Amino acid sequence: MLKLRASLAMVIMAIILAGCGKPKETDTASKELPRIAIAGLAIESSTFSPAQTNEEAFHAKTGDAILSSYEFLSPDSVDFKRARWFPALIGRAIPGGIVTREAYESLMTKMLDSLKNNLPYDGLFFDIHGAMSVVGLDDPEGDMIVRIRQVVGPKTIVSTSMDLHGNVSWRLAQNSDLITCYRMAPHEDAVQSDKRAVDNLLSRIETGKGKPPFKAYVAVPILLPGEKTSTRVDPGKSLYAQVAPAAIQPGVVDAAIWIGYAWADEPRNHAVVMAVGDDKDKVIATAEQLAKSFWDVRDKFEFIAPVGTLKESLDKAVKSDKHPFMISDMGDNPTAGGAGDVTWTLTEILKRPEFKSEKGPSLIYASLPGPEFVDKAIKAGIGGKVEGTAGAAVDSRYAPPVLLRGTVKAIVQGDEHAETEIVVQIGSVNVIVTKKRKPYHHEADFTRLGLAPRKTDIVVVKLGYLVPELYDMRADWIMALTPGGVDQDLERLTFKRIERPMFPFDKNMAEPDLNAKLVEVTQ
Repeated sequence: MLKLRASLAMVIMAIILAGCGKPKETDTASKELPRIAIAGLAIESSTFSPAQTNEEAFHAKTGDAILSSYEFLSPDSVDFKRARWFPALIGRAIPGGIVTREAYESLMTKMLDSLKNNLPYDGLFFDIHGAMSVVGLDDPEGDMIVRIRQVVGPKTIVSTSMDLHGNVSWRLAQNSDLITCYRMAPHEDAVQSDKRAVDNLLSRIETGKGKPPFKAYVAVPILLPGEKTSTRVDPGKSLYAQVAPAAIQPGVVDAAIWIGYAWADEPRNHAVVMAVGDDKDKVIATAEQLAKSFWDVRDKFEFIAPVGTLKESLDKAVKSDKHPFMISDMGDNPTAGGAGDVTWTLTEILKRPEFKSEKGPSLIYASLPGPEFVDKAIKAGIGGKVEGTAGAAVDSRYAPPVLLRGTVKAIVQGDEHAETEIVVQIGSVNVIVTKKRKPYHHEADFTRLGLAPRKTDIVVVKLGYLVPELYDMRADWIMALTPGGVDQDLERLTFKRIERPMFPFDKNMAEPDLNAKLVEVTQ
């Protein structure tokens, strides 16, 4: 009997001990990972350019191709392992003209259909630029997020990541639970900003805190171009230096300042400040303080580099002993929404006597689209003579297609954007002509064509402020006030629909109302 009791006791003890080793249902290891969708379309669209943007320009990605474009979501990354990811559709286009309605609707149909396939979602990473214009549609990003909400439902936490040159409409603010933007221009913190949006989203889900209950919004009546608001120099540098400390205050989840996009004529085109978080008073105070700081320095913003007419710019470059001397052809800057095919600047350059001979000052012009000219150059071959016109197929308001007559120096195929690039030498000028428009950002963009920008006297690029790699390369630099769809002289553009009064158009305007408005949280 005693042996039987002892055996029973041992069995009972074994069962108890075995039970102690099992994880409880509340253990972290047994929790299901949150389901996170990814979607968005990104472009800057100038409504002052005759160009239009079609679907192909967005190079839309779906599925794993989306994840591979975010280095912080690689399979071995910490963030990737924190969730189950359902990439729907991401499209990013080089800035350009207004998007056709057909392109927008087609991309939205594909995006929404993909989102429907994997419902439900705990969160959505909404990756956009914020300055898209669409034919016949105001506030496309606001429309986009409303339509996404209709699919994913009101409870899904949406974290929106944007360019600081985007526009935040009230509708976009309403439907974003978390929202942030870059803090640097040029945008050297783009990856960090996207990661911040994702980390904030995952953190709110993992901690069970959910949607921040308070979103403060301040519309700031300022509309300035990026070339005057770079964070490389003050006042932009000091203004944006306030954002990170403001965003990490207890009770605040994030804060942001949007400069807005200057070359579209819609009511949403103006600066905005937002803060989101759990402490109502702190969120409101943060948004209002950043907005006041922005307003107080509004008349201190100046171009980040010296500016001049094209003639003044070329005169200065020709006389300079600093090489390469960079000139920004600003009015047709494709990275800001210009058509990229305005020929006015190149036409003026080719008229200059200094560049008529091969012994003149060496100059690189980047670039001009001309598919028919490219075909002629390919037939002529490297070293062959070629003659034809290029450019002004889209924007011929300032000059007609330019006649190019010279020697083919390079033919390179396979670029994602340009498809085919050729270099034609005319006198001492090397002109890059592309099958499709392409901005030139990197030294490799030139060297792969056999060009040596560091050893060239003058380099002219269709840009505004120089991107970091070109900025570091320059020996001297001037920004030329040239015509085009992103004309830097905003006051000579015809704005009809932006809210007024607006700085700098109404210089003597009264002090605006910079009190924050609380944005309703979706439930």
